[in-house]
Amino acid sequence: MKVLIVGSGGREHAIAWKVAQSPRVDKIYCAPGNAGIAEYAECVDIKAMEFEKLAAFAKEHAVDLTVIGMDDPLVGGIVDVFEAQGLRVFGPRKNAAILEGSKAFSKDLMKKYHIPTAAYETFDDAEAALAYLETAKLPIVLKADGLALGKGVLICNTLEEAKAGVREIMTDKKFGQAGNRMVVEEFMTGREVSVLTFVDGRTIRTMTSAQDHKRAGDGDTGLNTGGMGTFSPSPFYTKEIDAYCMEHIYQPTVDAMRAEGREFKGIIFFGLMLTADGPKVLEYNARFGDPETQVVLPRMKTDIVDAFEACVDGTLDQIELEFEDNAAVCVVLASDGYPVSYQKGFVIEGLDAFRDKDGYYVFHAGTARKPEGIVTNGGRVLGVTAKGADLKEARQHAYEAINWVNFENKYYRHDIGKAIDEA
Repeated sequence: MKVLIVGSGGREHAIAWKVAQSPRVDKIYCAPGNAGIAEYAECVDIKAMEFEKLAAFAKEHAVDLTVIGMDDPLVGGIVDVFEAQGLRVFGPRKNAAILEGSKAFSKDLMKKYHIPTAAYETFDDAEAALAYLETAKLPIVLKADGLALGKGVLICNTLEEAKAGVREIMTDKKFGQAGNRMVVEEFMTGREVSVLTFVDGRTIRTMTSAQDHKRAGDGDTGLNTGGMGTFSPSPFYTKEIDAYCMEHIYQPTVDAMRAEGREFKGIIFFGLMLTADGPKVLEYNARFGDPETQVVLPRMKTDIVDAFEACVDGTLDQIELEFEDNAAVCVVLASDGYPVSYQKGFVIEGLDAFRDKDGYYVFHAGTARKPEGIVTNGGRVLGVTAKGADLKEARQHAYEAINWVNFENKYYRHDIGKAIDEA
C-alpha cells in the first residue's frame, strides 16, 4: 500500500521510520518532509496547510492512507477535506480536533463530564483577567486558548509576573490569535506524565508512558519550548495509575466527545499531573507528541499501520498494542538561542554514525539538504534517541550518542531523564 505522511518534524520522521517497517507498505510519501524523512519517503513540496493540493496529490498517486502528524492542519480541518473526497485519512475531524485547538473547550468538557483537572476560569477580556488575579492563589498558570506551538503556557509565581503574562498573551498577542481567549488555571504539583493513545471513536488503546522536558535550560529553567527531550516509560506511572486513568480519564474523554457529537478518531495525547489527590489532566493534544513519539515508537512492537487502519475503521477493539520491555531516552539537539532567535544553515556532521547501530536513532526535526550536505533548518534540529535495558542505561546510551553528531551552535540539556535517578 501507499502511505502519505503530512508534516516535517522529528515526530513525522519517527512515524515514517515506523511505517517503513510495515510489510504492508511499499511506498511512502511525506509532505513537506525533511532531510531525514527522505531516507524512508519521497518528500513532496506541498505545505501542511495546503489541504486541496495534498488531497489532489493523494488522489493522483493512488495513496491508500494519509497520516496527519501536525496539529495545525488537524485543527484547520484537513481530515474533513480528505474524507469529502473519499480519501482514507488518519486523524480527528475538525470538530474533534478542537480538543487540542481550544483549551477553553477542553476545560469545559472536563468540567461537564467530571474528568479530573485543575480548577480554572476563562477570560475573553484582559481587564477582567487582571481583576481576577488580584484575589487568585499563587503560583498560577496562564494558557493561551488556541495553538501556540507548545509554548502558550506561562507559570507565574508572583502577581506582577501574572499581570505581565496577561498583557503578553491578550494585549501584546505574543502567541497571535491564540491569545484572544485565555484560561487561568490553578497550579498543580506532582510528576508529569505523557500518555499517547489510539482512539477509534469508541475504543481507546494506550501506548507506553513517557515524560517530556519542556524548559530550555537544565534544571527546568528558561523558556518553554516544544520539548528538549523525553524518556519512556515513566517509573512513576504504575499499573494502578493506569487503571485509574482508564476508568476516570481516558474512556470518559472518548465517551464525552462522542456524546457531544464530536466522535474522535486518531491520537489523543494525555498530558497528566500525578498530584497528591490523584492523576489530573494538564492538557490534551489531538496528535502524536513531539518528542514523545521518538521514544514511544522505537519501543512499539505492533505494526503501526494496523493500528492506524483500525482507528479509521472502528475496529480498534481487535488490536492489542505491544511494547518492548525496555526503555528509551531522547535528547534534543537544538540551535543555541532557541526558542527565541537562532541561526540556521550550519552543516551537520556525523549522521552516518547512526547507520546499522541497533538501538540508536537520530530523528530529524529541523534539517534541510543543501549542496554542501544536510544543514540545520530550525530551532530543534535533531532528536537523538537510544534504548537500554532500563532508563539509566538508555540515558547513558543517548548521551553517548549525542557526541557522534556535531554542528555549529549545537545546544542541549544535560539532565534529560535525570528524575529517573530519583525514582
